[in-house]
This record gives sequence, C-alpha cells and structure tokens, in this order.
Amino acid sequence: MFIDRAKIHVQGGDGGNGVTAFRREKFVPRGGPSGGDGGRGGDVYIVADSSLNTLLHLRYNPRHIAHRGLHGEGSNRSGHDGADSTIHVPVGTQIFDAESGELLHDLNRDGDRWLAARGGRGGFGNAHFTSSTNRAPRYHQSGSKGEERELQLELKLLADVGLVGFPNAGKSTFISTVSAARPKIADYPFTTLEPNLGVVDLGDFRTFVIADIPGLIEGAHTGAGLGDRFLRHIERTKLLLHLVDVSSVSGRESVADYETVNRELASYNADLATRPQFVVATKIDALDEPERLESLRARAAADDKPFFAISSATGEGVRELVNAIAAKLDELAATNARTDTVELSL
Repeated sequence: MFIDRAKIHVQGGDGGNGVTAFRREKFVPRGGPSGGDGGRGGDVYIVADSSLNTLLHLRYNPRHIAHRGLHGEGSNRSGHDGADSTIHVPVGTQIFDAESGELLHDLNRDGDRWLAARGGRGGFGNAHFTSSTNRAPRYHQSGSKGEERELQLELKLLADVGLVGFPNAGKSTFISTVSAARPKIADYPFTTLEPNLGVVDLGDFRTFVIADIPGLIEGAHTGAGLGDRFLRHIERTKLLLHLVDVSSVSGRESVADYETVNRELASYNADLATRPQFVVATKIDALDEPERLESLRARAAADDKPFFAISSATGEGVRELVNAIAAKLDELAATNARTDTVELSL
C-alpha cells in the first residue's frame, strides 16, 4: 500500500536524576559526598533511507520516544545516557510542524539525518555541588524533560521525468513498456490509484527514473479526482511528459484535454507551467482521424513544445521518445552544472 502522508509524535528521552549520597566505608573516615550525575536522555532522529518508498510503517506506529537517561548512583557513578531513536523514511520526505504547518526539513538525499526531538539533560548529583564553603551538600538536581512535538510527514517522489495527462491517456502502458514497472492497466478511468516509479535503462550504466501519477481531470488542483493528493509528486521532476490520447475510440478532444491539464498544472503550482514539457500523442495505432493528431501537433508547436507520436502497444515512436528524454535530461544537467559554477565563482 502506498502511503505518502503520516502524522507522528516524537519525544526525546527524559534526563536521569542526580542523586544525594555520601561515601561511608570502613577505614575512610572522611568519605564526603559521592552522588553521581544522571544520564542524558536519548534524541530522536529522522533519516532518509533509499530502500523505502512509502510511509506505511509510520501510519500504524505513530509514537516514537527515545530512551530516558538512568539516574545517578553513589560512589560517584553517573547514569547511562539513553539510547537514541531513529525513524527511517523514504528519500524525498518533507517534515512539517503539525500545528503551524511550517516546513522544518526536506530529506532529499539518501542518508540525510535530522534531529527531530532533543533528549533531556541529566541532573547533577550532590558531589557536583561540593566546594570549599559547601563541603557536604545534601541536595541534587532532577533531570529535564525531553523535547516533545507533533510532526506531519509528506512524501514527494524523486524522479527525473513525470507523466501527466487525463485518465486512460496511456501513462501506465508507457511506463510498463519502457521500464520494469508493472502498474495495473485497464480500460476504465482511474485504474492508477497511486504513483508508480519505473527505472529506464539506457545502456552503458545510464538510467533515469520516471513517475506515473493518477490521471488529472478538470479541477484537480482543488481536489477533483485524485489530483490534489498526487500532484506534488511531480514537483521535483526535471521534465514533464504530457500524454494525450488521440485515438478515435476515446471520444475526447485532444487539444481540449491538453489545455485542461496544463491549466491544472499552472493552478496547482505556477512553476510547473514553465517546467520543460514534451507533448506526446498516444495510441496512434487506433487513430482513424489524422486531423486529431495534426491539431495537437499544431497546438504543441504554437506553445514551442517538442511533439512526439507513439504507440506503446506496437512500440512505434517509443525508442525515439526515450532517446529524446535522455538527451533533454543531459542538457538540463549541463545547464544546472554551469549555473552552479557561475554562482560559486560569484
């Protein structure tokens, strides 16, 4: 089950108490104060783990409390520090304060580690307070409470390419054709109920990751269909593949579908409207009216967007599209590298 949101409670361990004790041993007439300090409470960390792809394990285990520090003992023995607690989450998880909604951290690299709740400080024993004017203190310090907070975790998938389009536009069939992903494919709307990731192998140890999200419909940015839940999964993508069904059996108007989806993207996040986008006409093996294809081609040209026509069923045009995607990703990577170099030099 794909779960991309989870609310958790984190709490650092309480610090151990110091202790009041005096050394009383035979042949030691002046033992003096010997109360040890309490141990420090454990911290709670959240760590990005590339082996995970869902927050399901946190849905049924929302409370995470680190171990408390042990109390001090006599003979100047300090209590052990409490063990830390580590929460593993998928790469791409964002951490928000559950009350204010403030973004606290973005775990966007494997191994990223963030301190979610700090453990309490251990209290001092009476030996700590010994001085030339206070040679036998009879008091100690209690440990402090660990930090406690409510966090909202939200997962945004990390992928190079994002597939968008109306339901039944052929997104799942395409990702199953070019990668090892095996999403459910059927001839009814919203067959895809959760995002799917696929890795496309280009050979020579080169790959890119492609994300298929549930189909968009008009009003998706306000919650219609499944769009509002999953649109955020394409926010991190470098390139959008806009798939439009041009087959005669669809009964839809291809240009209208294209314009509707682009409006929804812009309404959800204005940056998505400027993201590099390939327009892909799908199911051309079932095309009986060539004007449907040509009208979409003309609309894409008017928007200065690269246009491709494919059939995932027969493989027509698929290899050319994959090669064009790889070339575009290389171009974007080179552009970003030059930008970073300029910023460093400044």
